[in-house]
Amino acid sequence: MGLEIERRFLVQGDAWRAGVTGTKHLRQGYLAREHGVSVRVRVAGAMARLTIKGQGGLVRPEFEYEIPAAEAEEMLALLCAGRSLAKTRHEVPLDGLVWEVDVFHGPLAGLVLAEVELPHAAHALRIPAWAVREVTDDRTYANAALASAAAPPRG
Repeated sequence: MGLEIERRFLVQGDAWRAGVTGTKHLRQGYLAREHGVSVRVRVAGAMARLTIKGQGGLVRPEFEYEIPAAEAEEMLALLCAGRSLAKTRHEVPLDGLVWEVDVFHGPLAGLVLAEVELPHAAHALRIPAWAVREVTDDRTYANAALASAAAPPRG
């Protein structure tokens, strides 16, 4: 079984930008979201993936498959109305891990979140000063919930 072990944080300020080593634009939509399980389609340039995520916070099941980009575009257009988002993802290496800082666009403009995948749940993590509040267990900041939001969450 595939597992995702990830922590998520609200980001404040621009200090993280000094460490950026890569950037990509992402569009993603949700085909299904029920009982903590989500099925997502994501397009990043010429690449596309279908991802199934299970319920959980820090650790949860995750299965991911590459799919044809043209089919992903059709899914986004035909099946994800009202359940999609766009963001720019910036990679920021720190202490042997890669933090992904997502700057959201459209109705979520102004929201900046960072996530970092860990090798195991007990992995010691130095949290940078720009990662100001952990939201790993706050489902209002999950991408699946944000995709249906009319504005960034307050708080």
